[in-house]
Amino acid sequence: MQHLVTRDAIWSALDRPWDLIVIGGGITGAGIFREAARAGLRTLLLEAQDYAAGTSSRSSKLVHGGLRYLKNAQIKVTVESVGERERLLQEGKGLILPLGFIYLSYVGDKVPLWVFGTGLAVYDILGLRWGHKRYRPTEIARLVANAGRDGLLGGYRYFDAQTDDARLVLRVIREGVADGGMALNYAAVRGLLRRADGRVCGVAVVDQAPEGAGRSLELEAPVVINATGAWVDEVRGYVGGPPQLRRLRGCHLIFPAQRFPLARAVTFSHPVDHRPVYALPWEGVSLFGTTDVDHDQASLEEPVIDAGEVDYLLAAVRHVFPELDLSESDVLATLAGIRAVHDTGKADPSKESREHVLWQESGLLSVAGGKLTTFRVMAHDALRRVRRDLPGRPRFRERARVLAPAPGAETLPAALAPGQRLRLVGRYGQEAPALVAAASPGELEATIAGSASVWAELRWAARAEGVVHLEDLLLRRLRLGLLLPRGGLDCLTQIRAVAQPELGWNDARWAAEAAAYERLWAEQYYLPG
Repeated sequence: MQHLVTRDAIWSALDRPWDLIVIGGGITGAGIFREAARAGLRTLLLEAQDYAAGTSSRSSKLVHGGLRYLKNAQIKVTVESVGERERLLQEGKGLILPLGFIYLSYVGDKVPLWVFGTGLAVYDILGLRWGHKRYRPTEIARLVANAGRDGLLGGYRYFDAQTDDARLVLRVIREGVADGGMALNYAAVRGLLRRADGRVCGVAVVDQAPEGAGRSLELEAPVVINATGAWVDEVRGYVGGPPQLRRLRGCHLIFPAQRFPLARAVTFSHPVDHRPVYALPWEGVSLFGTTDVDHDQASLEEPVIDAGEVDYLLAAVRHVFPELDLSESDVLATLAGIRAVHDTGKADPSKESREHVLWQESGLLSVAGGKLTTFRVMAHDALRRVRRDLPGRPRFRERARVLAPAPGAETLPAALAPGQRLRLVGRYGQEAPALVAAASPGELEATIAGSASVWAELRWAARAEGVVHLEDLLLRRLRLGLLLPRGGLDCLTQIRAVAQPELGWNDARWAAEAAAYERLWAEQYYLPG
């Protein structure tokens, strides 16, 4: 399989005829790549940075049915999302996890409690499961121990799901590779090839990896799909497409679970603008978000939270959890991502539709918008649009599983706790047995600095998952940069002992990568300034 092939070997194998080239290695591109490879097409995925480096590693980690979209009458996206959530819960056990929510209602909230309850009833009907329940204030006090009591009117319980977004992307891409596709990160498309009639017929790609030394190729394919998220308009610009996207920034604060303990997710209205915000238990920390503002920063590659967004989120935390006395000094890390939505000119960014949009221009198909939960729907919509241009006009299996069947958790060593076995199977799918076989003694049992990840995962990621930079390893393959104090810098010596030999880096390369990661984490994943 491709995970044991060197980057040089992959690069040397690129210059061949392709049926389909997908630009973009986030969840949208990964889904298209996986479905095309499953259909037997010679499919290539190219990602300019790392897999999931953009929005798909910076989301709210929710696989949700779009409850908040109901109030904006976005019925279609809600119906699609609820159905896809249920599919993913069934097929992605260990990676897609059910998550209970408690909605809190306070005096002065814009949405009355009974209205929210009506929305939940519709939500449950769409999901074919009746899971919501109303609670009185005294009952809420037992369910959410640290919530403020002043003005509390009661609340509701309901259910959604969550995931590790970057690991979901990796699993989908790896399954596409197992089906015969080829994927390469740090391979930037710098132009499109055009026929005499102007129709797109391929891409010009440049290697961005340090060892690649800027090597480049021109690759041909009858179909090219642009799934680059926040960069969709830039790629569309190669064929003269006018800008269509509105880039919205969503930011989160991450707290240690000891300072912000959560038994379940909690959602409520922000006291200032009444937007829904939420606190989630995730991978042993507490994630709080999100903002929704127009992204006016210069960088798309590394958006950052600004001071105003920090104040906005802390104000909401202090409003509902006053007893915790949380402040900036309690923040473990921050997370900022860009949602690229179709720009319809609405004054309120939150009212822009999250439905996906397709543009076909000079043979280039671009897909934008949508959400993590509906990546399979987006993939099939895109592939249906280009089917007549693909060799043999293939049929795509819309009823097939989203994720390939994984080995049963019982196939992993019995010495592992049941929860750990399920976690490994969910995150690594069919490759979980290979990860176990690659582990050195004790690496399956010992966690990294008390996080949920074990050392065997670090070894496997460094050996087999296309890591080019240290940030790929610590921010996306494993999420240590978000889960550990100082982004995991305090245990970098132990990480180095496992990862450096697997990566094949000399001491100078490791030192440079470590210094670059330390700068990146401080500037982009911590508090501003």
